[in-house]
Amino acid sequence: MDFISGEIIGIDKPLGWTSFDAVKRLRGALQRRLNVRKFKVGHAGTLDPLATGVLVVCTGRATKRIDELQNGTKEYIAEIRLGATTPSFDLETEIDAIYPWEHIDEDQVRGVLPAFTGRVMQVPPVFSAVKVDGKRAYKFARKGQEVEIKAKPLEISKIELLDLEGDKLILRVVCSKGTYIRALARDIGVALGSGAHLTALRRTRVGDIPVEECLSLDKAIEMIESCPLEFPEGYQE
Repeated sequence: MDFISGEIIGIDKPLGWTSFDAVKRLRGALQRRLNVRKFKVGHAGTLDPLATGVLVVCTGRATKRIDELQNGTKEYIAEIRLGATTPSFDLETEIDAIYPWEHIDEDQVRGVLPAFTGRVMQVPPVFSAVKVDGKRAYKFARKGQEVEIKAKPLEISKIELLDLEGDKLILRVVCSKGTYIRALARDIGVALGSGAHLTALRRTRVGDIPVEECLSLDKAIEMIESCPLEFPEGYQE
């Protein structure tokens, strides 16, 4: 692999890592291998620490394609717990309200899902990196401050019900850049006459990169450490 001239790598981001953490580790490995203090490495599309799956990482000159790659279609497998909500819409925060969920069956779920497909407006979570008055919304949220976040347009091309067992709902979602699956869980809970929050999320595809073709961080580091690397004559980023 030509990491210097530019590579686009699919990484299977592990649970608990931020996207920045993963990029930092890869950048550090390349800097040590090349014996340089700076080298361009970036990612195309952030994954929350509580999510796993496809993180597209670009090195060298390929970082110029980040904006293009971020616009690729995303696919997720989402596990949602019905009957309870959290302020962050996922497991980052504690449950703040309980709702009845026993009335929900597969027919009811299938009945509400079409309302969330196509061109839709979605209000992002307060616990998100959306900017409000020049600051990230999560900075207000973590201080307990209320902020108003405006709905944004996005495209959800498909939502497929994979399983419903008790209060656990599993969906496959194919969507555009900017879709918050946590917010989708919130909205589906409301539509079902209950509450809901995201309990697990795996990104299974970004554009043409499926998770099956992604490398673990350890494997990517191993490749960096084992392949021949040197700057070509006259190289400029």
